[in-house]
Amino acid sequence: MTRSFNQQFDQHGAWRRNFAHRLKWLSRWLDENELMDQSVAERLRELESQMRTSKVMVAFVAEFSRGKSELINAIFFAAYGRRIMPASAGRTTMCPTELGYDPSFQPCLRLLPIETRLEPHSLAHWRDQSERWTEIAIDVEDAEQLSQTMNKVAEVRRVSLDEARALGFWSDETPEDNPVPDADGQVEIPRWRHALLNMPHPLLEQGLVILDTPGLNAIGAEPELTVSLIPQAHAVVFILGADTGVTRSDLAIWREHLITEGDPGETRIVVLNKIDTMWDTLSTPAQIDAQIQRQRKGAAELLGVPLTQVLPVSAQKGLQAKIRRDVPLLQASRLPALEAVLGEGLLGRRERMLRLAVDAGIAALQSEAARILKVRQRDLSEQALELQGLRGKNVSVIRHMRTRIEQEQSEFEGSNTRILALRSVQGKLLREVYAVLGSTALKADMGRLSAALKRPGIKFNVRKAYGATFDALRNNLREVQATTAEIQSMLHATFRQLNAEHGFALQAPAEPDLAGFQEQLSQIERSHLHYLGIGNMLKLAQPDFCDKLVRALASRLRVVNEAAMTEVERWSKSAGAQLDAQLKERRRNFTKRIEAVERIQNAAGNLDERLAELAAQESGLAELHVRLREFTALLTSNEAPNAASARGELSAA
Repeated sequence: MTRSFNQQFDQHGAWRRNFAHRLKWLSRWLDENELMDQSVAERLRELESQMRTSKVMVAFVAEFSRGKSELINAIFFAAYGRRIMPASAGRTTMCPTELGYDPSFQPCLRLLPIETRLEPHSLAHWRDQSERWTEIAIDVEDAEQLSQTMNKVAEVRRVSLDEARALGFWSDETPEDNPVPDADGQVEIPRWRHALLNMPHPLLEQGLVILDTPGLNAIGAEPELTVSLIPQAHAVVFILGADTGVTRSDLAIWREHLITEGDPGETRIVVLNKIDTMWDTLSTPAQIDAQIQRQRKGAAELLGVPLTQVLPVSAQKGLQAKIRRDVPLLQASRLPALEAVLGEGLLGRRERMLRLAVDAGIAALQSEAARILKVRQRDLSEQALELQGLRGKNVSVIRHMRTRIEQEQSEFEGSNTRILALRSVQGKLLREVYAVLGSTALKADMGRLSAALKRPGIKFNVRKAYGATFDALRNNLREVQATTAEIQSMLHATFRQLNAEHGFALQAPAEPDLAGFQEQLSQIERSHLHYLGIGNMLKLAQPDFCDKLVRALASRLRVVNEAAMTEVERWSKSAGAQLDAQLKERRRNFTKRIEAVERIQNAAGNLDERLAELAAQESGLAELHVRLREFTALLTSNEAPNAASARGELSAA
């Protein structure tokens, strides 16, 4: 039996929660066995945060009146027994609406006034300005109140042509896209620029984010939507009317906002909605199916996607069937087939990505913890050899050994100067990395692009300006890569010296590979190219539009630069934590050696007793090695046993 998207997302959420619980138990076990150095602790925090906070965004995109909001109701909110998103005839959702859940906010609908478009700030900026949003509390148990509140996203205003022009809803150059003025010369525009629904719905609590977008006019007026939010969605559901097929405005949205150069479109799902309009008592089921199949093939050819990515659906009948528990009608609506594709494709890809991150993180964590255990085993072996050499020796020999250990300890502490010098140079080079990728440098790059775009007149060399900007950004990453290579070379040399002088087992962590971030920049560049064509030359002549475009671009680029800096910082901390851990272990080793000699000197414990203690400790370390391998293997196993089973396995140590 096909599982619904909700069921598959529930299973995905259960897997993530189970993994996060296992990480907590592993963290406790590592801490109890003193294997929790700074590097290991940070790895655990990152993995747990990734599992708990990882979001899955599904964007629904369509021209007006394609049944987009009804489809969202059918897939996600049928359990309320009524419509939650406004889905009446004509225009409904008038502003981009995000549905998600953040426990730090009360359940509410937050609405950003359309007038904020007149100010030079991006949506990312406004998200943190809570005083500018209109906030309406919601009661998630009251479907009627929730539905009435969501009707706010359909609100409109009547404004003069001058105000509509200033807000981006009227263009003298492309009059065919303009709204129709009324008798008083006013036009209808959205009341709100953006809406955020914060709601503890079971799926939203597990990290699902739903993005409901308005039609072509509203999408084009908000560049940040198409160059930032939609490209970051893990799946985009593009909705057409089954009765009309691909219209000119549908094709404009698809080509201008959803498909970019080099994008295979694997995350794009095309929905032919309203197939119930083809249900005709004068036609046989076979004839109806043939008609639907023709529309599917036509849409697939026009949009350039595989036929398997074009799915016929009746959102209205699907919602109706779920509310009435009408199984035959639900099957006829073909909604379950769409939910299966969404679940298996979207969640399957997302889970594979998380598993790859998990495997890499756990492998690094295991390597760090195993290195600590190996250092302890080596130190115990050295202590045992040292104490075995005391058999039959007199008091003066034992006293001499203590003096020698104290001298070694003093020489070891004297080597701190070299370590401090290493850290000083490493810190200086890292500051250079932050200067190259930091917000000041990015502002300078964006300032140069903005200046090029604001030059008066038609800009035929705009692609050249964009290309130069992205070349500079990629060069920044290459410069950082060269700096990390320099740091890596220094780490290798210093670690080799410390290993030779003090018997450490230091190994420089793998240098961060920033090629993936360069590819992300190239993807962002490709996603902007459709704004630079002949069709947008008139828009690019408008300073306000250029401002919005550059602000939207800067928001997305900032995310890439910050992620690259985080990767470099993680690598640097890993090297430092490894050094700190071995310094700590060596100091503890000196303390244990002196304590052992003191006990023998004072006859508080004989030599054989101490050697037996060391043997028992070595045996315990070997057992810890085995348990570490078992626990990390449990975390990377594909099968997720139930929480009670996992708790038992991880707490058995």
